[in-house]
Formats: sequence, C-alpha cells, structure tokens
Amino acid sequence: MLHAIRTTFLAPLALIASATLAQAQAADAEQSAALFDALGLPEMIEIMREEGMAYGEEIATDLLSTSANAKWTQTVSDIYDVDQMRGGAASALTQALAGQDTGPMLEFFTSDLGQEVIKLETSARRALLDDDIDAAAKQAAGDALEAETPRVQMVTDFIAANDLIDTNVVGAMNANFGFYMGLQDGGAFKGDLTEQQILTDVNDQEPQIRQNTTEWVYGFLMMAYQPLSDDELQAYIDFSKSKPGQALNTAMFAAFDQMFVAISTELGRASAQYMAGQDI
Repeated sequence: MLHAIRTTFLAPLALIASATLAQAQAADAEQSAALFDALGLPEMIEIMREEGMAYGEEIATDLLSTSANAKWTQTVSDIYDVDQMRGGAASALTQALAGQDTGPMLEFFTSDLGQEVIKLETSARRALLDDDIDAAAKQAAGDALEAETPRVQMVTDFIAANDLIDTNVVGAMNANFGFYMGLQDGGAFKGDLTEQQILTDVNDQEPQIRQNTTEWVYGFLMMAYQPLSDDELQAYIDFSKSKPGQALNTAMFAAFDQMFVAISTELGRASAQYMAGQDI
C-alpha cells in the first residue's frame, strides 16, 4: 500500500515538473528568437550567403580551374540556402544560450544604441562585398593603426574584449579543415592524404589566416563604428566586457562556427564530385 501511495503522488509531480520544464524551454526559445532578430541575424545571413556565392566563384577559378557554370553556381546556391542557414543558426544559438539570462542581452540590443550598432554593422558588412570598398577600408584601418589614433585604440579594446582575432582564426581554420575533409570524403585525394596530414596543412595556413583576419576585422570595425561617438562606442565595449556580453559572444561564435564548418564540408564534397565529373 505504501508503494501504491508513493506512485500515486509521484506521477502528478513528475507531470508538473515536465510541464514546467517545457514551459521554461519554450520561454527560452522565444527569448532566443527575439534576440536573433534584434541582432539583425536574418539580414546578416543574407549577406553571408552573398559572400558564400562569391567564394564559390573563387573555388571554381582556383580549385576547379574553370569559370563557375550554371550547374556549379546552383550547387553553391543550394549549399548557402538562406532558410537552412537561418534555421540552423537560430537553433544552434538557442542551444548555445541554454541556461543563460538573455534578458540583459535583449535589453541592450533592442535599445536605441544597440539597434544603431546592428544597423551600422550590417551596412558595413554589405558594403564590404565590394572589393574596392573592402580594400579601402583595410587601407584606412592600417593607416589608423600606424598612427595609433584614439579611435583605433578603442576598436582594439573592443576586439580584445570579444577575442575577435583568435576566435575568428580558429573558426576559419575549422572551416578549412571541414573543406579538406569534404574533399577527402568526395574522393579528391584518392586516399593519399591522412586526416593528420590535412590537419598539418591547415595549421601551416595559420599565419596567413591570422593576417587576413586581422586586416578584415580592423577594416570592418573601423568602418562600421565611425559614426558612433566615443561615449557610444565605449558603452558597447562596456557591454561586451559584461557577463551577458561575454556569454552572448561565446554563444554566437559557437553557433556560427558549427554552421560554417558544415557548409565548408559540403563545399569540399561538392568540389570533389565536380572535379571527378560526377553529378552534384
């Protein structure tokens, strides 16, 4: 009888706990979705797709020794599918933010300053799709670094607070490794390269990746934040250094690293099939 009583009371308690957990998860997902939108990620992912399409043309020229034909362009377009990218990134971000208090993050990025920052970042990222603007931004940033201007010192502080160089370098190397593994999976190396050899080759690329990353990050940020006052930029730096800012930064990198590695692996596999003359 005692066992029966325990069973009678434990079942409803378990149901209540399960329902409470489901409600909490739904609330987290809702907050994460709101944050995803506040960060301007739907539009940013559209820009990432454009960057990816341009990268696909580079692959055709440099690796496949041909111009991008309609078949290859469609393959790259399918890989950089906006809906899949958005869905994957949103899901990964929700998982990465699990257990975090997203309230302060949402509060900052829905504020006037937060929305201005997102608008400037998105506008600059889109502008850098133009090679001439990209080169000019890097040159201007290089000049500012050499002159050690007050603004470049603030941008350097922002970069350090968010660990933008090292984390982007690691992300790029992970993506490159994924691309090579995709080539391997597709039979491009015919089993002549081991995973360790591929890893060694990717590691050897680190200095060049670091230089390219540093130039791009400074060019992008100096351009994006130029309209901000020193007080506004300092407020953004302060948020970035806060616990919510650090948690969001870590989650963002985790979510997008996962997405880019998957995309790079698909690109590598498709490239191998294209080189082999297979249907892709």
